[in-house]
Amino acid sequence: MPTVSFYNFRVFLSKSTGMCGLLFNLFVWSLCLLCLVDLALAGFTSSFIRSEWPSIDIPFDSPEFAVPDGYNVPQQVHITQGDYDGKAVIVSWVTISEPGSNVVLYGKSKEAYNLSAQGKFKNYTFYNYRSGYIHHCLLSELEHNTKYYYKIGTGNLLENFGSKHLLRLMQMHHIRFGIIGDLGQTYNSLSTLEHYMKSSGQTVLFVGDLSYADKHKDNDGNRWDSWGRLIERSAAYQPWIWTVGNHEIEYRYDLGELSTFKAFCHRYATPYAASQSSSPLWYAVRRASAHIIVLSSYSPFVKYTPQWLWLRKELHQVDREKTPWLIVLTHAPIYNSNDAHYMEGESMRAAFERWFVQFKVDVVFSGHVHAYERSYRISNINYGITSGNCYPVPDKSAPVYITVGDGGNLEGLASRFLEPQPEYSAFREASYGHSVLELKNRTHAFYHWIRNDDGKFVPTDHAIFHNQYWASNTRRRLKKHQHLVSLTAAY
Repeated sequence: MPTVSFYNFRVFLSKSTGMCGLLFNLFVWSLCLLCLVDLALAGFTSSFIRSEWPSIDIPFDSPEFAVPDGYNVPQQVHITQGDYDGKAVIVSWVTISEPGSNVVLYGKSKEAYNLSAQGKFKNYTFYNYRSGYIHHCLLSELEHNTKYYYKIGTGNLLENFGSKHLLRLMQMHHIRFGIIGDLGQTYNSLSTLEHYMKSSGQTVLFVGDLSYADKHKDNDGNRWDSWGRLIERSAAYQPWIWTVGNHEIEYRYDLGELSTFKAFCHRYATPYAASQSSSPLWYAVRRASAHIIVLSSYSPFVKYTPQWLWLRKELHQVDREKTPWLIVLTHAPIYNSNDAHYMEGESMRAAFERWFVQFKVDVVFSGHVHAYERSYRISNINYGITSGNCYPVPDKSAPVYITVGDGGNLEGLASRFLEPQPEYSAFREASYGHSVLELKNRTHAFYHWIRNDDGKFVPTDHAIFHNQYWASNTRRRLKKHQHLVSLTAAY
């Protein structure tokens, strides 16, 4: 687009006279404004091409998967939120040879583990694989803004683990989330993980596809174990909020495995009962200033199904006074301009998009497509077979849709974007990476996507998000008025 010289343009206007000149000037002004709108809304497709680091799984005997020394020492340690309001965590681990101790000792000091909790264990088989003993232990009634240390077991103790818990929800303390999806266990996966750990993130929002064990012969369960040891360097020290993807389904009729999500449900606990969900695959948590809703793209969600009924009820329970930010996690993206998995999220869009707009969801994070893409705020809620309105339009009440399915798995990148780039697409790139969302206060959040440039940390896309509920001038004035009234009443 040619550059417009506003100095020369003003000179031209001053020399134009008469009705014809006025009409022509209006035409030129309109043209300039349209150019500015195009500049503001035009999307960008990155031309970056990776040149190294092939998508192959790290060998089993690599140090990244090292089994801890000692007999039956706990391994694959990870934590997730254990309740609705962030005052509990679930500590999970695996012992290989025998169940061992179910006890977790914890306290506010490395010198004083004066609290304890008793967990439970279970195991499972998948074809010719038998898992170790998988333990889950709930630590409840924790205090916000307090650092806890914990040990696992009463015999062979693992090293001390620390977990930072967040300020009370009413204090609106800012939080930094990492968003990772489709991770797998390649060297690219390790790069993503290590880069995230340098970001000072406090909680991971994981948008599905964990170990990719199902890409190996007979869905090799040992690859679930190696993945658990890989992520322990982060997941043992801060909560990971889990979403299931298609690689967790693991339905293998040919192997006699007719149930679904078996490995995931045994290994990765979720606090689904705390949000009155009937399934561990969809649930909600409130963490700091965010209300996070996790959906399952591979469970029934059409009208009157359990997931549909639960989501309708959960959205009505969101309190934007306590949790100003409303975030939704899915696996299959609702908006996607990549050739890979194109339109696979359309049925969920048809089921839930109107609710997302109605309840002013701030952002929807998804995975599945092994590339990165960020949308503008758009919606397609007026679609109808007879109306012909079958395309997304700008909508200030709609969420931003972000695909972060680029963690680094062995399937490689999805590099074929549809052309031309749709108007709703703001930025897209076929590369590995992760995102960071920092909620600064009730009205503003900083967002970044960081590319793994063949192992190097490269900040690539960024945006400032305005809260869909509290960024409204009317609501800010109302809140200020209520605050002043309360102060006057106090005196």
